[in-house]
Amino acid sequence: MKLSSTTLLLLLFVPAGITTAAPIAFTGNLNGPNESPVNASLGTGFTRVTIDDVLNTMRVEVQFSGLTSGVTASHIHVINGPGDANTSDTLGPVATTTPTFTGFPSAVTFGTFDSTFDMTLAGSYRAGFITDAGGIAAARAALFAGIVDGRAYLNIHTTTSPAGEIRSFLTPEIPEPGTVGIVGAGLALLAGIRRRKQMAA
Repeated sequence: MKLSSTTLLLLLFVPAGITTAAPIAFTGNLNGPNESPVNASLGTGFTRVTIDDVLNTMRVEVQFSGLTSGVTASHIHVINGPGDANTSDTLGPVATTTPTFTGFPSAVTFGTFDSTFDMTLAGSYRAGFITDAGGIAAARAALFAGIVDGRAYLNIHTTTSPAGEIRSFLTPEIPEPGTVGIVGAGLALLAGIRRRKQMAA
């Protein structure tokens, strides 16, 4: 049986008996070839998304440059989740605020972004994602589960690429050797989200 990277991290880093959760980060390298369909853009970027299932927050950090035209929007999509009618592709509906993250740089080809969102608020999501999920709590669970399961991606849309110029799926950030103990508690979050998802199913 092939184990996912998330499962391997859980096996390696979560000590027995942990019952608390802590923030855990997911990262991704944004580029055109990661888009679907593939975009020829030479633009690049990096994102870190940190979710906290105790405080119900999500911090989104993004750095980007070299885009072909000005930014029109950025958000997180979730595939094979609420409202995704086509589960055979790598595209999914927008889960976070539309048309874009509040305060995300607009009409520029490079920039940075760092904001923490209260995921108990309806304004942190696309309204349709809440409806499709069945409420704010269910939307939060679906978004966090999508990130944990590797089904969520962040992308940046531009004037010349309205469908998305650069993107990356979010993957667990591998901790430095000295931070493994701290991350152990955070990885318990992954197990908790999975348990809640299974109980809700």
